[in-house]
Amino acid sequence: MTDRGADPAAAAFGGLVNMDADEIEAWLATDESRSVGQRGADGESIGRASGRRIAAILRTPEPERSEEDYRHMRNVVGFIRRHRAQEPANVVTSRWRYSLMNWGHDPLKD
Repeated sequence: MTDRGADPAAAAFGGLVNMDADEIEAWLATDESRSVGQRGADGESIGRASGRRIAAILRTPEPERSEEDYRHMRNVVGFIRRHRAQEPANVVTSRWRYSLMNWGHDPLKD
């Protein structure tokens, strides 16, 4: 375990993930969360699995975060940046917003 608080991935992750762990977990329990995303082998969307991982990372003190945590943080940053560039006309009830929220980013908080 290494303190990588100065890591660019950590800084970008902290700036883009604008939901806290409790908000993410509450969101993941909704039908809207379940309605979006590409399904993995287990039938759950990749974004929902990522959301659980993000909540766990947020609850882990920085010095205890693993290299795998930082790798996932980089994936999250890439996903959020790519999808924010595709903003639809109706943000509020869009699958686009729901998908981003599975990844810890609520565009209505921007």
